[in-house]
Amino acid sequence: MTARRVVAFGGGHGLSASLRALRHCAPELDLDITAVVTVGDDGGSSGRLRAERGGLPPGDLRQALVALAGDHPATRRSAGLFQHRFAAVPAGVPPLGEADPPPAATDGRDPDPRDQGTNGQDVDGQGANGPGVNGPGAERVSTRADGLAGHAVGNLVLCGLMELLGDPVAALEHAGAMLGAVGRVLPMSREPVGIEARVRGADPAAPDEVRTVRGQHQVAVTTGRVESLRLSPTAPAACAEALAAIGAADWLIFGPGSWYTSVLPHLLVPQLADAIVSSPARRLVTLNLAAEKETLGLSVADHLAALHWYLPELKVDLVLADAKAVGDPEPVERAAESLGARLVLAPVAVVDGTPRHDPAALGAALVPVLGADR
Repeated sequence: MTARRVVAFGGGHGLSASLRALRHCAPELDLDITAVVTVGDDGGSSGRLRAERGGLPPGDLRQALVALAGDHPATRRSAGLFQHRFAAVPAGVPPLGEADPPPAATDGRDPDPRDQGTNGQDVDGQGANGPGVNGPGAERVSTRADGLAGHAVGNLVLCGLMELLGDPVAALEHAGAMLGAVGRVLPMSREPVGIEARVRGADPAAPDEVRTVRGQHQVAVTTGRVESLRLSPTAPAACAEALAAIGAADWLIFGPGSWYTSVLPHLLVPQLADAIVSSPARRLVTLNLAAEKETLGLSVADHLAALHWYLPELKVDLVLADAKAVGDPEPVERAAESLGARLVLAPVAVVDGTPRHDPAALGAALVPVLGADR
């Protein structure tokens, strides 16, 4: 069987969910997976590295690499290392080497670093300290100045590789080899971009006022209604390897993920948009399970309409959604048909009721879709 070449677009936990689902069906379908990742992150660890060192923000790229990491115990441990985030050191704790080392783990098992939340923003967007470090519910303690606090190890590794090799694609290939990745991770552009949105009601005190909100993190957490989106620069050069992958693909997959900050930015890169429209591949859109701050007030059908708004030439073959998340399917069916697509409903959420995709369930839903002949 000839391998089916799949290109998945996105960033953060949404793309991670898609990639882990593709991992589940890759053996049955012999998939050749490429992830094309947004490069607009400016929050948390990624934002700090971007501001201090320049270059591409590594957080979303790291998440995609970890999602594709191999299953060998050594590569799983490496993936866990990539996800490890340095905590702030409480004041009074001596520097490493001046205290007894922490006890080693005794159960011999490593948690799977891929089994994390699958919708919403990357943890890089949760502030410099990351989740669980002086966050809600955490004990407030005095901490000493520490430049590593909040950084994910994988972010630092990618930053170092990009500086060492002088090319982000070469750095990602090397990091992928370190993790035994069963696919390829590419940036949508070799240059970082800014994300800007015109938002109505960004200031709750002026609900009818339209303001420009700048930065991926600020757009992601805005409580107003996003009326338009743009990149800065407006026409960044697309990654050449990504363009080649799109041209050779059998399937292009969009979503799930933060619609304005992870999915739509790909359609705003002119060369990338042209390649998507002209590609002979079939196109699949996987819808989110719940609205996020940036899309509050946007219906499920509106998410599909936004794709047409930003890339009117885009034609889609299939829209995959969870029946419970969709509710009344008729408006979504009409929105899918306006893109030339058929709506496919399948139970793809975790069973505990939280709005997270279950990789095994999503993978099972993708098998008959991606495996179907034209």
